[in-house]
Amino acid sequence: MARTSPGVRLLPNAVTVLALCAGLSAVQFALTGDHGLALGAIMLAAVLDSLDGRIARLLDATSRMGAELDSLSDAISFGVAPALVLYVWLGEASRWGWVAALIFAVCMVLRLARFNTLLDDAEQPPYASEFFVGVPAPAGGLLALLPVTVTLEFGEGWWTAEPAVWLWTVAIAALLISRVPTLSLKKIRAPAKAVAPLLVVIGLAAAVAIQYPLVVLISVLLLYLAHLPYSVHRYHWLARHPEAWDVPPKERRAIRRGRTQRRLGLRKPPLRRVAGVARRAVRRPRVPTGQHVPRVYPPDGVAPTPRAGD
Repeated sequence: MARTSPGVRLLPNAVTVLALCAGLSAVQFALTGDHGLALGAIMLAAVLDSLDGRIARLLDATSRMGAELDSLSDAISFGVAPALVLYVWLGEASRWGWVAALIFAVCMVLRLARFNTLLDDAEQPPYASEFFVGVPAPAGGLLALLPVTVTLEFGEGWWTAEPAVWLWTVAIAALLISRVPTLSLKKIRAPAKAVAPLLVVIGLAAAVAIQYPLVVLISVLLLYLAHLPYSVHRYHWLARHPEAWDVPPKERRAIRRGRTQRRLGLRKPPLRRVAGVARRAVRRPRVPTGQHVPRVYPPDGVAPTPRAGD
């Protein structure tokens, strides 16, 4: 197999550097008061961050330098930049605000350091590759800027109060370094028959995003937070069912449905056998043709039992 040329190997690192520049530009936009462009710059950094690794794997241009550069870029674009944007956006110098900004930046760096160490951990179970440990860096940076996004779309409210903003920032920082499993989109595979409907949905989503970009961003971030309980449930379900680790998604769903039916007692009964037993239990003896069967009258006040043939 031919070795990848130096120019091709440079491409993923160039994308990472562009993401770094986008993150730093967000701080410059915030200092000039253009918070919409600051938010857009960090969104651009998140898009570029999702592309550099895929480009490196596609071109077989992965390298140790690229991995280290990607972590440094994420630390600045999604740790330092959002913290400074929030601090500048509030417009009032506050010691507690600066403390919250430092906490967020430090937690982002710790989250990335842990991510790098887990890459070399060979003792993880097979299903661990389907999850991130804690909220990933791009999602954490955008979630921290959710108060700015909501303000740009709906105006000022309780979400612009300084205590609320910094409490939100610290809460997102806690999610960054937490052990909460979050789904990794890299492992999601769509079945062949769902490709056409998904393309239609993507087209509609793109049209809505062009018309209402901030509303779509807010909705996506809230849906991401809402998926955390499901992600935790799925992680623990896989931990309890080793037979589902190495099977396709279709078979995994069949295992989950089968266990759910057995737990709830929803297994279908053998209808033919039960029906036959029931028929034999209620079958009446046949009366020979021409033979008269006398009617037995019950006591007064009791309805008579109908005979066969009445």
